[in-house]
Amino acid sequence: MKRQVRASAGKRPALAAALVLTLVAGGFAAWGGRSWYAAAHDDSAAYAAQRDRALAAGEQAVQNLNTLDHQRVDQGLDLWETSTTGELHQQLVDGRKEFTSQVRTAKTVTTARVLSGAVTELDDRAGRARLLVALRVTVTTPDSKSSEKDSRMLGELTRTDGQWKLSALGQAPVGGAATG
Repeated sequence: MKRQVRASAGKRPALAAALVLTLVAGGFAAWGGRSWYAAAHDDSAAYAAQRDRALAAGEQAVQNLNTLDHQRVDQGLDLWETSTTGELHQQLVDGRKEFTSQVRTAKTVTTARVLSGAVTELDDRAGRARLLVALRVTVTTPDSKSSEKDSRMLGELTRTDGQWKLSALGQAPVGGAATG
């Protein structure tokens, strides 16, 4: 009988160590699962994702509205209209015929490239955002001469049908300019 007692006593430290390791692993699994759940359901993560979507849509829309080829005016203006909403959209629709004539007469090609952008305000519940975009606009004339201009644009976005679209766009004031 002494042999059985000694054999089972020798197994107890290994059993205890296995039990401790199992409890520790279970604790880490519970902690990891809780952390993952908290991160997945965190409002700040959803807010950041919405901000990123607004920024991407806003930068693309500003680039669209600063790019136009006189040989493909209709496609360019269609893109302008699909990038906008509200009063800005209506202004583009109302002025389309006159603007088309001016661009075809000038025979210019304008391309824009976004240098950087930032969302300056976001009201996710109201579906409104403001952004600042720096871009480089290149204008090529019929004689193949081109000029570049860097500019900063301030835009307002409105979420319609789950998509962010420009509802206002204007030049940002240059440093040193007096404000209001």
